[in-house]
Amino acid sequence: MTERTGTNTTTTESDDPSAEAIINLYEAQTELWSRLRVAHITVEQVWLDALIATVTPGGRILDIGCGNGVPIAAWCIQHGLQVTGIDSSPGMITHCRTRFPDHQWHCLDMRTLVLEQQFDALLAWDSFFHLTRNAQRQMFPRFAKLALPGAHLLFNTGPENGEALGRFAEQDLYHASLAADEYRHLLKQSGFEVIRHQVEDIEAGGRTVWLACKRA
Repeated sequence: MTERTGTNTTTTESDDPSAEAIINLYEAQTELWSRLRVAHITVEQVWLDALIATVTPGGRILDIGCGNGVPIAAWCIQHGLQVTGIDSSPGMITHCRTRFPDHQWHCLDMRTLVLEQQFDALLAWDSFFHLTRNAQRQMFPRFAKLALPGAHLLFNTGPENGEALGRFAEQDLYHASLAADEYRHLLKQSGFEVIRHQVEDIEAGGRTVWLACKRA
């Protein structure tokens, strides 16, 4: 829900308490986040448009870590998609339900995410990288279960294996990333083919982005 920033990169699995503080941090700062988050599409647009182009109007997209629904989910809705959003912050989900009552919003932790439906597209923009590396590894089978054959998956990571601490509301904000080769392996193992991968994409504000497709 925020861009990857900070220092203190390491290569061992984290025992940093900030890794488990993400949920409480965003919940406590829901209103601040709503004021700070840009309400229109900027660095997300190139990649988000590429994902939306793979879905027919009226198709279903799952926004994993949807925050308050602005601007990502809002952009998908404007392009005629049916959005299901999940976020671990009740306050964020309340904002989504208020803004977009005709779409589905669930207060859920992505690490234990189970839904009874599959989707035409999945995205985890500025959310997936808040998980520890072990938790990230465990997400790929979940992506596979949630994606229909031919569905595209969009997510962003760090540029290399390691951890970093940014700052939000004067508190540490945890980020982690696997190595690119491991992401490729996990995607392939879960039935996805990498369509496009860009390291520190300038058009995306320096984010490292992945677009993959579930094999039919």
